[in-house]
Amino acid sequence: MKVRKESSRIVKPSYDGTPPPTTNYIPLSVFDKVTYNTHIAVIYAYRPPTPPNVTVELGLQKALSVYREWAGRLREDVNGDPVILLNDEGVRFVEASVDSTLDQAMPFKPSASLLSLHPSLKGVVELVQVQLTRFTCGSLVVGFTAHHHVADGHSTSNFLVAWGQACRGLDINPLPFHDRTIFSPRDPPRFEFEHRGIEYTGKNLKKDYPLGDNIMEDIVVHKVHFTLEFLGKLKAKASSMNGGNKPYSTFESLVAHLWRAITKARALGGYETTHVRISVNGRMRLNPRVPPEYFGNLVLWAFPTAKVKDLLREPLPYAAKLIHDAVTKVNNNYFKSFIDFANHKAEEEDMVPTADMNKSVLCPNLEVDSWLRGHDVSSTILHRGWKHRCFHSSIPG
Repeated sequence: MKVRKESSRIVKPSYDGTPPPTTNYIPLSVFDKVTYNTHIAVIYAYRPPTPPNVTVELGLQKALSVYREWAGRLREDVNGDPVILLNDEGVRFVEASVDSTLDQAMPFKPSASLLSLHPSLKGVVELVQVQLTRFTCGSLVVGFTAHHHVADGHSTSNFLVAWGQACRGLDINPLPFHDRTIFSPRDPPRFEFEHRGIEYTGKNLKKDYPLGDNIMEDIVVHKVHFTLEFLGKLKAKASSMNGGNKPYSTFESLVAHLWRAITKARALGGYETTHVRISVNGRMRLNPRVPPEYFGNLVLWAFPTAKVKDLLREPLPYAAKLIHDAVTKVNNNYFKSFIDFANHKAEEEDMVPTADMNKSVLCPNLEVDSWLRGHDVSSTILHRGWKHRCFHSSIPG
């Protein structure tokens, strides 16, 4: 598949009335600063009918006027603290084409060829990049990259929906909640949980682990489709020993199954320790609750952990309970303990985030990201009812 780049330009917000000042800035919250310092790429594929590029561009301009952070730039304030400068310098907008039909290119497989369907992630100053790639059959692939310091998956999904509403001439609803100063530490602070080695680590302990060719050659990409019938039986089996309590979720049940299956396939030693890194959304866990429209990062991580011999010897409910309990632990108290630690201890002890794209979650561990909720609205990005396929690009590049 050869992608031909035809144009590349900067697209800026379009305002009704007088534009806002371009000197304001938004300080990054502790949740923004602890997450991955990188761009994340997503690819959406649509079959015709699709709107012309100009409609997509105009919708993007309108959405950026509401989500101004994306059109800004990452900077530092006078104290050296990271901020988002709302200078409206805009996002990168690329138009491209392929001399084949989408059917001829499908199914997309995770490979280096996917990198041509979204702008490069190297040396990017724009916080969002968009690439529209047209196929001869009228299909459209939208490549979208966004800087993780600005927003998590939940917030980015809200933006994509707003972009879709703007493309269809609708009012953006609901509007985002922009205040990132709501995460104040308690007085006095309470460090109820251990955050060293979880969200933070010492600078002298942090090492770079580049993804060389030798590592990439050892990675096997495997796509699996689980039927609803299989998932139903798996959920019932995973919940069969939880004492009549609420059944484990489909996500918890499936991750438990995969954790055991992958660990068994790896033929690890029985006394080796394995864990799963799972993202946990804090919007519904903090008290008082943070509005789902909150725009920014609000994610911490759960780390269910087990000895290999226990994970494989015990039945599926054992792994499901480990996952459920670890996720449940990342509750209101945990989030507030993190806020206190991030404000009082992390800088004092010269600590840095453990979230690092230069490190790979490889054997004996796993990393799991759920798209069951945050991205199930992606079909509304550009046009209601469009058939689409969604791909997450995690290939270094």
